Amino acid sequence: MRIAIVTGASSGLGRAYARELDKADGLDELWLIARREERLIELSGSLDHPCRILPLDLTKKESMETLEALLKAEKPRVRVLVSCAGFGKFGRAEDLSPQETRDMVDLNCRAAVEVTGLCIPYLRRGSRVLEVCSCAAFQPLPGLNLYAATKAFLLSYTRSLGEELKGRGVKVTAVCPFWIKTEFMAVARDTANPQAVKHTPFAMRPEAVAAWSLTMNDLGAALTTCGPIPAVMRLGSKVIPSAAAMKLWDKLRKL
Repeated sequence: MRIAIVTGASSGLGRAYARELDKADGLDELWLIARREERLIELSGSLDHPCRILPLDLTKKESMETLEALLKAEKPRVRVLVSCAGFGKFGRAEDLSPQETRDMVDLNCRAAVEVTGLCIPYLRRGSRVLEVCSCAAFQPLPGLNLYAATKAFLLSYTRSLGEELKGRGVKVTAVCPFWIKTEFMAVARDTANPQAVKHTPFAMRPEAVAAWSLTMNDLGAALTTCGPIPAVMRLGSKVIPSAAAMKLWDKLRKL
């Protein structure tokens, strides 16, 4: 059985990836993972491919055990893995609660790595992996500190993973877009300091990010920014000292 797995599939970018993968040939089933089962059921009803609904909370050990057991039982060929589950919170380190801190690190870092690790034995030549990072990964960002740090971790992991799996013929891409028009903003502002980042201009459409990143992955790109603004940020991070970049960001986030 040839499958695509999408985490964070209930909304936003994950939902866009599921819709884009539904257009692909060579898949027998889509495995949709997110906490909100009703959203997954609604999504699956609009797709042409058969869907496996997996209402899992990836911060929970038992959810990982469920996914691991299912993979062992079905022994699928994972043609595509899109690791899209994650969230951010606006605010300085002192503004975040211990629970927010734990959950962000757990979902953005540990869960992404663990899901990928569970899928690696089922990847074959021609399989594809997309890890959704962020252009926030390119430099430290006061006021978005922890989120940027988790995405820097995931970017480093993804780049190394691509080298490790290259010999097996598996294409791995770190997806590093700018702001995206999703529920991310509402979740990010539900914090003790919602005005730590006052505006999020030039947000990208999730459908455009999904389509572009899948194309770049198919072409073998190790990293894609999906647009000109994050591309400039990536270039700038290579030539502008991080101290200067942080001062510039600190001014922009307050505008």
